[in-house]
Amino acid sequence: MKTKHILLTAVGLLMFLVASAQEQPLTPEQRAKKMREAIDKMVENYEESLQLEDWQAFYADSILTHNMEERNKEMEALMANKVENYDLYTMIGDKWDEQTYIAFQKILTEEQWKKFLKTGAARAKKARDQRAAKREGKK
Repeated sequence: MKTKHILLTAVGLLMFLVASAQEQPLTPEQRAKKMREAIDKMVENYEESLQLEDWQAFYADSILTHNMEERNKEMEALMANKVENYDLYTMIGDKWDEQTYIAFQKILTEEQWKKFLKTGAARAKKARDQRAAKREGKK
């Protein structure tokens, strides 16, 4: 049940990012507040399901905050330039998801990492790797 909750939260955050990238009616402050709320909820879910220690929760929050902010900057730059190539947006998302994956691997214990992978992280990693291999095959 917790795994589904974490996965739904992650999907919700992703949907928020896509919606905010497409609509633009929110002010930057409103978007920042919504992103902060989503990150707080994700960290809370990770704390509960992975039994994170305080220092791990701090790092998880820092990692998510940094990576989401950087992802948003890159996405906004593409939108400002009116880039319509969906693959570029996917590449940016994959890049920052991979950075989060790598960073989380460094702060989680082996047991926590196994639980984290079961929350959908392993499936997401496989999908990112498949997209990367497909892009490499096109070159």
